[in-house]
Amino acid sequence: MSSTPFKLAISAEMVFLDLPFVERVRRIHALGFSAEIWDWTKKDIPALAATGADFTSMTGYISGNLTEPDGIEALLDSAHESVAIAEQLGCPCLNLHGTGLDDKGLPVRPVEVITGRMWLTACRTLEKIARLGEEVGKVFLLENLNLPVDHPGTPFARAEDTLALVEAVGSPHLKMNLDLYHAQIGEGNLIELVRRAGPAIGEIQVADVPGRREPGTGEINYPAVARALRDMGYTGVVGLEGWASGDAELALQRFRNAFSFD
Repeated sequence: MSSTPFKLAISAEMVFLDLPFVERVRRIHALGFSAEIWDWTKKDIPALAATGADFTSMTGYISGNLTEPDGIEALLDSAHESVAIAEQLGCPCLNLHGTGLDDKGLPVRPVEVITGRMWLTACRTLEKIARLGEEVGKVFLLENLNLPVDHPGTPFARAEDTLALVEAVGSPHLKMNLDLYHAQIGEGNLIELVRRAGPAIGEIQVADVPGRREPGTGEINYPAVARALRDMGYTGVVGLEGWASGDAELALQRFRNAFSFD
């Protein structure tokens, strides 16, 4: 019988789209997966908490960015608000990006050139985020994104960038959300990437390329990635952040199969 060494989670934003959001989470939970959510401001938090679902991560800010004074203030203020929601859901991890994104995934303030001063400021901002995480017993995750297809103009988007920032801060309360869908589009060489990131990884997110659907629908050899993660001793969260190519339950089973071993 197959089993997995990882905790498998599903983004409730991207599957069972015919159901109300709380019902999506209930369905994910009933199928034996953990759940992940994005913008908590649009959710019925008490109803989600009442589902009994295991929430592994959620968006950890409402607005702001890492480099501009008003953006930093907004980011830190909304991170504090997000922590309170994470407590209600029993959610250990909160997700961040290089800047605030709109409802289409585009940066609110696009950046074409990242200066050395911006790198230093981003690092200092993330040090403050990590201290907040330490105070409240949470881990903030900095997610990589792809620039060519989904998130043009997002600063600090590449996996190389997010890894550099996480390692520079050097706190157990700031880790990398290594999204392999985004990394495949922007950088590739995924197995070497997960080996290089190693202890900086707080979560792995997956979807296939092209199409951002479940493993097995595109070009990424996810069973090989799963073996590499297992062999390096990773036992954390692997989250499906992708659309179902057809029947959602079948898509979730394909995801489970890709990260399970006999």
